[in-house]
Amino acid sequence: MSCCSPALDLAENEGRVLGADLRGEELKHAGRLGADGTVTYVFSVPAIHCGACIAAVEDALGPLPGVVSARVNLTLRRLTVVLAPESAPSGTTPLRLVETLERLGYPATPVDLGDLDQLARERESGKLLLALGIAGFAAANVMLLSVSVWSGADEATRDLFHLISALIAVPAVAISGQVFFRSAFVALRAGRLNMDVPISLALLLSLGLSLYESLSGGAEAYFDAAVTLTFFLLVGRYLDQLMRERARSAVLGIARLAAKGATRIVDGEPVLVPIDEVEAGMHLRVPAGERMPVDARVLAGASDLDRSLVTGESEPVAAGPGLRIEAGVLNLTGPLDVEALSGAKDSFLAEMTAMMEAAEQGRGAYVRIADRMARLYAPAVHLLAAAAFLGWLVATGGDWYQAVTVAIAVLIVTCPCALGLAVPVVHVIGASRLFQAGILMKDGSALERLAEIDTVLFDKTGTLTTGTPRLARTDFLSDQESAAARALAARSHHPASRAIRAGLEAVAEPDLEAVREVAGSGVEAMIAGRRARLGRPGWVAEIAAPEGRHVDGGLGDGIEDERPRGGKGHVAFAFEGAPTVSFSLDEAVRQGAAPALAALRDAVLSVEVLSGDGEAPVGRLAGMLDIERAACRQSPADKIARIRTLQAEGHQVLMVGDGLNDAPSLAAGNVSMAPASACDAGRLAADFVFTRENLAAVPFAFDVAKRAKALVRTNFALAILYNAVAVPLAMAGLVTPLVAAIAMSASSILVVANSLRLTRGGHTVRSADVEDQTAALAPGAVKAPRTERLEIAA
Repeated sequence: MSCCSPALDLAENEGRVLGADLRGEELKHAGRLGADGTVTYVFSVPAIHCGACIAAVEDALGPLPGVVSARVNLTLRRLTVVLAPESAPSGTTPLRLVETLERLGYPATPVDLGDLDQLARERESGKLLLALGIAGFAAANVMLLSVSVWSGADEATRDLFHLISALIAVPAVAISGQVFFRSAFVALRAGRLNMDVPISLALLLSLGLSLYESLSGGAEAYFDAAVTLTFFLLVGRYLDQLMRERARSAVLGIARLAAKGATRIVDGEPVLVPIDEVEAGMHLRVPAGERMPVDARVLAGASDLDRSLVTGESEPVAAGPGLRIEAGVLNLTGPLDVEALSGAKDSFLAEMTAMMEAAEQGRGAYVRIADRMARLYAPAVHLLAAAAFLGWLVATGGDWYQAVTVAIAVLIVTCPCALGLAVPVVHVIGASRLFQAGILMKDGSALERLAEIDTVLFDKTGTLTTGTPRLARTDFLSDQESAAARALAARSHHPASRAIRAGLEAVAEPDLEAVREVAGSGVEAMIAGRRARLGRPGWVAEIAAPEGRHVDGGLGDGIEDERPRGGKGHVAFAFEGAPTVSFSLDEAVRQGAAPALAALRDAVLSVEVLSGDGEAPVGRLAGMLDIERAACRQSPADKIARIRTLQAEGHQVLMVGDGLNDAPSLAAGNVSMAPASACDAGRLAADFVFTRENLAAVPFAFDVAKRAKALVRTNFALAILYNAVAVPLAMAGLVTPLVAAIAMSASSILVVANSLRLTRGGHTVRSADVEDQTAALAPGAVKAPRTERLEIAA
C-alpha cells in the first residue's frame, strides 16, 4: 500500500510525461528573446542544495559553445542560462542544456511549469520531515540500548541488544540516509566529490562492521553513531530547506500581483486579452477593485488609487486624465480608461520582480563558513581514512580487520557532526530566543549578517510610524458640523473617512438624502434641505463660502493649498454657502521608536530614514527622533540605489520596512526586518518579522545576533580543537570505533551546551522619560515627556 496521495502520484506521472515531451522545438518556447538577440532560459533545478552543486552546474554549462553565462540562484534553486544569438548551429540548444543537467544528476524544468515544480518541492520537504522523524526515533532507542551495553551488560544481553539495535538502525539509516546516499551516488557517477560522500561512507562502513560484530558475537557495535549522525545532519538539511522555501516565496509574493489578463477596448467594445498580448499604445479599461495590468496613462475617468506599491504611503491618491500609473497599482473607486505605455515584461511590476530576484541572487554569494569548508572536507577525510587503512594494513602484515576498524574510527571521529552543528544549533536557539520576544527569524544565516551591520535604514510610514491616518483635535467644530461630517464619513470606505469618523465624538447623526460618492472627490448628501460635502478641499470649496477653518489642534490655517502645512492628508467639509472646515490627518509615531533608535546609536550604528513621503512630514519625524539623515520622495529604485552605495563603501546595511514598495530594498539589504503589519511581499522578503508593535525588537535582535556570532566562533574553535586531538589518536589506532562514536557525540554535546548560553545573559532595552509615542506628526507638535519603561529581558 502506497503512502503517497493519488494527487501526488498523478503529479509525478504528469511530470514524467511532461519531462519526456518537453524536447526539441517545444523547449525553445520557454526562452525569452533579448534586445541584443540573446535568448535567456530559466530552469527550476530542485536538486541543487549546496555550494558544490552550484560549482558543478556552472562549470559544466559555462564552457558549452554559445553559452554567454550560466548562473545558479541557490535561494530560488533556479538556473539562468543566456545563449548567444544563433547558438543552435554550434550544438548548444535548450535540449542540450537539459540533457547535460540530467547527466549531472540535476533534472531541470522551465519555470513556466511551476505548478508541478511546486508539488515536487512540497514532496521533497515532506520526505525530509519523514526521514528526520524516523532517524530521531531510531537514535533515541538505539542510544538507550547502547547505554545498557556500556554499563556492563553480560554477553548474552549484549548480543541481544546488538541485534535489536541492528533491527532498528539498519532500516532507519537505509530510509533516512537516502538524502545523503543519492547525493553521494550522483556525485560519484559524475566523477566528483561532495560532503555527502564521506558521510555516506561512514554510515555504510559503521553499519557493515557493526553487523559483522553483532553476528559474530563481537563486543562492540556502532549503530548508535550511525543513527545519531543521520539525525543531526537531517536537522540541518530540513532547516535549510524551510529557509529556502520561504525566501522563494518573497519573489512569488510580488509575482502574484501581476494581472493574468487585461480588458482591451476595440471599436468601443471591451475584449479580454492575455497579459502577454498587451502592447504599448493599446486602449485598456481598468474597473474599480482591479490592479493596473501594465504601466499606463489615464485617458478618461476619475478614481482613487492605492499607490502603496510604489510609495509605501497608505493614503489614496486621486486619479484623472493625464496621470501616469504604474503596473500593480490598485484602482479603488471608479473605472478608468487608460493607454498602455509598456508591455507586461517591461512594466514597473516586472522591474520590481527583477530587482527582487537580482537582490536574492546577490545574497546567494553569502556562504556560511561550514559550507565553504565542504570542498576541503571531503577529500581530506578520504585521504586520512585511506592513509590509516593502508598504513595499518602494512603495519599489521595484512590484517584487514584491524585496518578497516582504524579507517572506520577515522571516518567516524572526523564526522562533521560538531562542525555541522556549530552554526545550525546557534541559529535554532537564536530563533527560539527571538520568538520569545515576538521576533520571527526566517533564515539562520540572517543572524550572521545582522551581527555585521553598521548602518540601519528605516522606512517611515508603517515602520517608524503607525501608518494609520488619524484626526487631530476638533475643538472648533460645531455640534451640527461634527454630526454632519461624521454621518458623511460613515457613507465612505475611504481611509480618510474612517479616520474622521473615528476621531469625531459620537453624536446623534442627521438623516441623509440623495447620498452619492464621487470617485476621486468625496461624499455629497442633502441634510435638512442643505447640500453638504466631505472630501477633497478643491471639490468641497465649489459649494462653500470663501472663508475656512483648519482643524489640526487649534491653529487657524486656511485651505488655499490642497495639502496645507503638515499633515499626512487633508480633507474638507462644508455646508453649501457656509465656511469650509479643513481637517488635517496624520499618523502617530510607533511605540518604542525613540528608545529603539537611541539604543541603536548607543551600539555605534548609523541610522537613516528612506521614505516615499514628502519633505515636510519626513523632516518632522527626523527632528522628533533625532535622525540626522532623512531622504524623502524615495522610489523603490532610489532606496536600492542608496543601499548599493552604502554597500560599495563597505557598509553592512539593515533595512527595516513594511510596504510592498520596500520588498526589493528589503531583499537588497545585507539583512532585513519588517513588522507583522507589513504587506505579504514585505514580510516574505524580510529575514526577520517582529509581531509586537514596539520597535525595541530591532536593537534586541541585533544584540542576540552579536552574541550568536561569538558563540558560532567558539563552536568552530571547539570543533577544530576536537579534530586536532581526535584525528591523530584515531590514526594511531588508539581510538576504537566505539570510542570514536562516544567522542563524536561528546563533541556534538559540547557544541550544543555552548550554544545554550544564548538563552541566558545579554542586554535589556530600557528607556525612561520616553517621549509620548501617541503624538502625531502634526505641525507644531511638541514632545510630551512621560515615563515609560520598555523592557525585553534578554
